[in-house]
Amino acid sequence: MLTGYATAEGTQAYAEDYPEIDYRPLNETGWLVSPAGFGGYRVDVSIGDHHRALRHALLNGVNLVDTSSNYAGGGSEKLVGTVLRRLDDEGHVSREAVVVVSKGGYLQGENYKISQQRKEAGNPFPDLVEYAEGLEHCIHPEFLEHQLGRSLNRLQMETLDVYLLHNPEYYLNWAWKAGVELEEARAEYYRRIELAFRHLETEVAQGRIRYYGISSNTFPSPAGALDFTSLARVWELAESIDTDHHFRVIQLPMNLLETEGVTEPNQPEEESVIAFARQRRLGVLINRPLNAIADNQITRLAEFGQAPEGVGEEDVAAAIETLVAQEDRFREEMLPLMDLDEGERKQLAEIFTVGQALQGRWRQFGTYYNWDDVQTRYLVPRVQSGVNFLSGRSGLPAPVASWLTGYVNALNEAMQAVNAVYQAQAEQKSRAVRERAAAADEEWAEAERLSQMAVRALRSTAGVTTVLVGMRRREYVDDVLAELQREVSVRPRDESWAALAE
Repeated sequence: MLTGYATAEGTQAYAEDYPEIDYRPLNETGWLVSPAGFGGYRVDVSIGDHHRALRHALLNGVNLVDTSSNYAGGGSEKLVGTVLRRLDDEGHVSREAVVVVSKGGYLQGENYKISQQRKEAGNPFPDLVEYAEGLEHCIHPEFLEHQLGRSLNRLQMETLDVYLLHNPEYYLNWAWKAGVELEEARAEYYRRIELAFRHLETEVAQGRIRYYGISSNTFPSPAGALDFTSLARVWELAESIDTDHHFRVIQLPMNLLETEGVTEPNQPEEESVIAFARQRRLGVLINRPLNAIADNQITRLAEFGQAPEGVGEEDVAAAIETLVAQEDRFREEMLPLMDLDEGERKQLAEIFTVGQALQGRWRQFGTYYNWDDVQTRYLVPRVQSGVNFLSGRSGLPAPVASWLTGYVNALNEAMQAVNAVYQAQAEQKSRAVRERAAAADEEWAEAERLSQMAVRALRSTAGVTTVLVGMRRREYVDDVLAELQREVSVRPRDESWAALAE
């Protein structure tokens, strides 16, 4: 178990080891933190690349790590605890040098099962938001106390530096669907937040956390939006509890396409949420810097490289048709050749259906990001399980072994064809975004790549403390570090962001 917590002295000493990086104060906390932090959204303790990436980041100047109880079903927190404890044991990076942020609020996976068990026992979590099948939300003190304990166990820590309520606006979305009047829903929403804050002050007193805050996707929303979270109202709640409160950090999305953190005047004095936070000396963590949600699509703000030339939709259709023919042949000719039970036959027949799933529908993914996510998280692992099953069988009939080689080749050709079309589309959009950002601010234009420009735009904006970047591979870490080592001035850039928003 890691003892201690981030300290002013520990983070100062860490920053002195990396003079090429411009560390900044996490405002009232006294900590110095890197301008970019390790975002733990899609990392898991079971993946070696993620261990190596986080270790590389912590050993080379990144000293803020953001995770959550629901990231990878708790696997993200386990990764953070495992890597940081090992570095601390080795004497490379001390616990006092690293600021660890986690969050609570979601009930999915194991938490959802726990919730259902409590309901069956007649002891449900209070103030539970039953949002959808398999998804609930809660910020009641009883749930937060339960969740914080589980998070600390996964993190192998006695004390968490920052604990955030994770998207509490789920209540407002649920209330709207349930027909609750907006004024009534908002009153209840802030009652729940105040109750959570009062509890989190007791967690500070007990030494389980140092500071707390809110991560909300709707901090930048228009004030009239149904799910808007008002930072001004939240600040008033914290001040009413205790003028020496520990509400010191907020988190919100912002990027080159979602500019509202600076451009939306949603606070009482027509200020933006970042301007309001800056005046109150709140730490501001920015998420989704490279994954913009615009026009109901996720756009990856990074270069995709030159797509293979001459690959069009007709080529994709032909490659998928070949793949479907291979799948038909498997069911009709290969399955009868193998000694399998009925369950195995059915499972294999369902696994080798990627071509059928893509035929006529491959365009529906919309963006390269969506396609890549489906490909890497679902399609490829699914087929790989079937390939491993067949390859591992002794006495596999020669025709089946030959078919398997042909199928893998056909699958690769189909995937590459789809990749080429989406890659060309993504690269065209990336160039357009880069040109707009370069025109908006001359310092942003000096970035070498779009991914670095996206980080630079945020870290150079006064009021932003740390940009949380998903760095699941060492090369992603190096890309961020290269940008952090370049000089850029930090100042209000309202005009630059306004130019992007036009």
